[in-house]
Amino acid sequence: MDKRAELKQKALEELQHSGVLMLDGHFDYGNGFHGRAYLNPHQLFRQPSTIWRFAQDLIDILPDELVQQTEVVAGPVTGGALLAHTIAGLLDSRRALTHPPCSFAPFNRDPSGGFTLRDFYRQELRGKRVLLADDVRNTGETFATCAALVKEAGAQIVATVEIYDRCEAVVDLGSPNIALAEYEASDNFRAGQCPLCRAHVPITRF
Repeated sequence: MDKRAELKQKALEELQHSGVLMLDGHFDYGNGFHGRAYLNPHQLFRQPSTIWRFAQDLIDILPDELVQQTEVVAGPVTGGALLAHTIAGLLDSRRALTHPPCSFAPFNRDPSGGFTLRDFYRQELRGKRVLLADDVRNTGETFATCAALVKEAGAQIVATVEIYDRCEAVVDLGSPNIALAEYEASDNFRAGQCPLCRAHVPITRF
């Protein structure tokens, strides 16, 4: 088993052991889908050292060209922004001192429940190569929304990265996706067709 495979296996085991990866519940992912598996961001982010370590491991499994190419790391405030900010800072430690510093950009929630990119960050992204980061990829819809904002700002997506991939993505951005841990969980259900809702199983709350 090579180093990348070892890191991925270790991360999956740690996520399950620590209770971050929950596999028996009824979760509303906030994107129109429900399911039984969930990455608990509260448990994940409660200790800064945890997200720092996972960010380090994610960088370790990134192809070298992405480490060198990335100019901005961006993520949604619903979970990816802290990871993106950490990765942006750590990337600089892997590159020559003469390399331009890596920047960070967050996607904020808008009143409709989607995401928006503030004008300041829109200007910062123009012409840049952007790495999109999130804590989890469920259907890929969040990445797709953020990628559209990046492209509208005149920037290029080089890849997407996440701590945990449920292997249920329904959207392909046409760029590489790198996950620290992968687990093919049970199916996603559209909210209006969710069998857990029909069975009156309460949605898991935190």
